[in-house]
Amino acid sequence: MLDTDVSQATAWSEFRSRLDEVDDTERDELLAARARAVRRDVVGMISGAGQGHIGGDFSVTDILTALFSAVLRIDPTRPDWAERDRFILSKGHCSAALYATLAETGYFSRDELSTFMEPLSALNGHPNRNKVPGVETNTGPLGHGLPVAVGQAIAAKLTGTGARVFAVMGDGEMQEGSNWEALMAGAHHRLDNLTAVVDRNRLQQGARTEDTNGLDPLDDKLAAFGWEVRVVDGHDFSALIEAFGPSTTGSPVAVVAQTIKGKGVSFIEDRVEWHHKVPTADQVRTALEELA
Repeated sequence: MLDTDVSQATAWSEFRSRLDEVDDTERDELLAARARAVRRDVVGMISGAGQGHIGGDFSVTDILTALFSAVLRIDPTRPDWAERDRFILSKGHCSAALYATLAETGYFSRDELSTFMEPLSALNGHPNRNKVPGVETNTGPLGHGLPVAVGQAIAAKLTGTGARVFAVMGDGEMQEGSNWEALMAGAHHRLDNLTAVVDRNRLQQGARTEDTNGLDPLDDKLAAFGWEVRVVDGHDFSALIEAFGPSTTGSPVAVVAQTIKGKGVSFIEDRVEWHHKVPTADQVRTALEELA
C-alpha cells in the first residue's frame, strides 16, 4: 500500500479551504486549472507507459476534480476513516485520471505517477484497493462499480455514518445488465445517499454508443427506474457541484454528465480512435501546449 504524501495532503486541504472563500467564478477557474494539471499528468503517464485510455481519462477529469476538490467528505491522511464518503470509478480502465487526482489530493506521492503500469507498480491499468489508498474497490470489468456502490450505500445507512457514495460509470458501460439491476435495487431501498454519475461522452471502444446499442433517452430510462435525474454539462464545474448535491426527493440521484471524450486537447476530442491510442512525441508536445 502506498503512503500518504502529507505535504501534498496539506496543500489539498488549503486549496479546498480557499475554494470556500472565493466566489463561484474564481472557484471554477481554480478547479479548471487543477483539472488541466491532472490532464497534463495523464499525458505523461500514458506516453511513458505506452498504453492507457486517454480519451475517457480526459472526459472524466472534470468530474473527478469537482468531486475530490469540492464535494467529497474525505481525509487523505486517513484513507480508512469510517465516516468518509466513498467514491468508485466503475470505468476502471480510466485509472490514469483517478491516480493523478488521488496524487493531487495527497493520497500518495506524485512521484509514483511515473511508474504507471510498470511491472510490480501499485498503479495498475485498473485500480486495486489493496495497493492504492483512496481506491474503494477494484474495478475494470464493466458493470461492477454501481452494484458495489449500492452495497456501500446500504452499509452507510445501517451504520449511521452519514457517508455518501458516488459511482462513476462510462456510458458504454450502461449496456451492462448488472447496472440496471443495481439501479432497481438502489431505488427500491430509497438510497438517497447514493449518486450514480454517467460519463456521457457518447463514444465507446470502436464506435459511438448510439451505433452500438442505443441508450437514449437515457435520462427518461433512469427516471423510470425511480432515480432523481440531473442532466448537466460535465465540464461546467458549477453545474457539476450543484448536481452532486444531496437528493431532494428521497430517491438516489443519477447525474448524466454530458462530456466530450478527449476534452482539452483538440486532436483527441470526440475521436473514437483515442479510446486507447497513445500519443506520439510530437503529439505529447502539442497536447501539453494546449493544456498549459
